[in-house]
Amino acid sequence: MQRMMRYGAAAGATLAALWGGSAAAQAQNAPVAPAAPAVSAEDAADVQELMAQLEALKANYAQEVRRLRELDVQVQAMQARLAGKTGAVAAPTTATAAVPAAAAAVAAENASAASAPPSAGYASSTAEGKQAKEASRRSVNDVKQQQQALFNQKLTIENSLTYARYDRKLLTLNGFLALDAIFLGNIAIENVESDSLTYNLAARWGISPNFTLNVDVPFLERKTVYQKGGAGGSAAAIAQEETTGGGLGDIALSGNYRLFPERGKMPETVLTFGATAPTGREPYGVDWKVLERDDDQFIRFAVPGEQPTGNGVWQANIGLSAVKTADPAILFANIGYIYSFKRSFDDIDSNPDTVNPGSVRLGDSYYFGAGVAFAFNERTSLSISFSDKLSARASTRYQGGQWVKVIGSDANAGTLNFGVTYALNSHATLVSLLGVGLTPDAPDFSLAFKVPYML
Repeated sequence: MQRMMRYGAAAGATLAALWGGSAAAQAQNAPVAPAAPAVSAEDAADVQELMAQLEALKANYAQEVRRLRELDVQVQAMQARLAGKTGAVAAPTTATAAVPAAAAAVAAENASAASAPPSAGYASSTAEGKQAKEASRRSVNDVKQQQQALFNQKLTIENSLTYARYDRKLLTLNGFLALDAIFLGNIAIENVESDSLTYNLAARWGISPNFTLNVDVPFLERKTVYQKGGAGGSAAAIAQEETTGGGLGDIALSGNYRLFPERGKMPETVLTFGATAPTGREPYGVDWKVLERDDDQFIRFAVPGEQPTGNGVWQANIGLSAVKTADPAILFANIGYIYSFKRSFDDIDSNPDTVNPGSVRLGDSYYFGAGVAFAFNERTSLSISFSDKLSARASTRYQGGQWVKVIGSDANAGTLNFGVTYALNSHATLVSLLGVGLTPDAPDFSLAFKVPYML
């Protein structure tokens, strides 16, 4: 029995050995999986930090893109509103979608925003902004064209028509006061009413980006009505006579040189200089019509036979003008000086019975003005300005005599001007000006229409 037990144990050990060897061989022949590398805690922290920075940058980028779009639309809408646009510009709402947390969501959002076409509201705002800029530029150009010069045009032809009305009344007393209260003598009322119509043809050449050459050729038609009370010695009797005149006026040639372009707070400053030739009919040596004489053959009422169309002397002028844009307004101002040269004439006496040759020198003149213009829309703008011209007394000298100042020949002509500018098309502009006289030496009112055409 014991022998059989020992034999069974030996057999079991042999089977176990055989089984174990087979299993070991199988394990040895089976493929071995690679071992995963060990990840340190420091590397893991760096990866997490980089991922957080990437997410933050993507979120900031998305916010900046949306903010840029909002600011762009707001700027375009503001420019359109300042230019007088009536259509409301749709601004984007401030509420925006939450920034996606995942990088793929942010990339998809940015890609779709970049590839999608602009909305109708955004395109409309851009177009309105462009129109607003063009309107502002056109308004500034119109103001510069009227106040100084437009340097970005090769040639501009301007046609203008101006009507002016003068009405002057003068009370003449010829006698003396009795008892400091009663006037004994003749009371005469003199009245002069004058209407003038001037057509001016002007050309402006752009010689260089900073210099223009100008020529103005006026044609005048004048009618003056003279009234004098006390005709025939009667205070109730009024004598009246009307005279006319027309033709070529004094031709002016001038130049404009831009000293400083508009930059920052500095306005565009232009130097103007020129000369006026006495091509019109001078007021000296004209024939006079005698309407009334007294018993001593003294002339009581006489009028010129024909109205003059020029001042009869050469003149030179120099001035400065400035234009500054201050949205939505355009500010402008000018100042200048006119010098008149002396000239000799065959007759400078207003008495039709005598002929006295001599020389005439008109008084020097100073002028200045300032104003502001506003653009309603891309076609229409309104301006208001004040202008004044101060002239010193004229002097005359008969042949062989001394210079004598002419009393009452000095003048102060102040005018308040209102203007409306309307752009007919890209080349032509209609300018209308109404001037209201503020001093006795200025016209009661004047009305002018100008059409500059830019080639």
